[in-house]
Amino acid sequence: MNQDQLKEKLLTLAEVPDFTLVFSGKKSKKVDGLYKPATREIIIHNKNMEGDTDLMYTAIHEFTHHVVSSMSGGVVLSNRCHTAQFWAVFHQLLEKAEKTGLYDNPFRTDSEFLELTSKIKNEFLVPNGSLMRELAEILNNARNLCLKNHLSFDDYVDRELGIPKTTANTLLRIEKYDVDPSIGYDNMKTVASVKDDAKRESVQKAFQEGESVDTVKNNIIHERTEIKISPVDKLEAEKTKLEKAIENLQKKLQMVDKMLKDEKNKLTEESN
Repeated sequence: MNQDQLKEKLLTLAEVPDFTLVFSGKKSKKVDGLYKPATREIIIHNKNMEGDTDLMYTAIHEFTHHVVSSMSGGVVLSNRCHTAQFWAVFHQLLEKAEKTGLYDNPFRTDSEFLELTSKIKNEFLVPNGSLMRELAEILNNARNLCLKNHLSFDDYVDRELGIPKTTANTLLRIEKYDVDPSIGYDNMKTVASVKDDAKRESVQKAFQEGESVDTVKNNIIHERTEIKISPVDKLEAEKTKLEKAIENLQKKLQMVDKMLKDEKNKLTEESN
């Protein structure tokens, strides 16, 4: 896959202002690629790649920087380039690339990864979630006992159990909202932090369906579900597409015109 073909594939993932994509032809020990927002340039160290899967993954990563930059009108909103928004958009683009056949996810196709993922989830994450869910129920019993005896639950948690009050309160919310332990304790905490019932249900469902933490927080909790580009940038992207289409048509017209002249010349020569 050459750099022009790779760029065309990226453009099917999001409608963005034009950018440049080049292969450095070099091998880098530091990075596989980089993005220069000032010049809208993606550089891929293609000598680092072992195949099209590596190449596409790196390209989508760097393309995400261009998408996020375009979403803010090219204005840098944070000193950190890998923000939660970046990872959410990256995962969104990867998912689209998988669905359209542009990218094969090795985590979901390699048998060793599949076996390891199953082991981690079934033997550690789910049991840990279930254990913390049981602890949440017991803590709720302890709180009720403190209320019955006019004692401080916070004091009991602090001095007798040595559990931070924030952790205890999170566990109590997990018990109150009956959070699904199969999503793992960290995701259970995220679900329990959502106050709105409908949104909390959507968050839990997203985790159950395998969505990443950043995707859930960005798309559902903060409701930034779409890759939104400014009208000016959208028009610029459309203008670039039209210019390229016109350029290609002009080339075809020139070719057809030449063929037509050649045929006319042949007819003239034959008639003579």
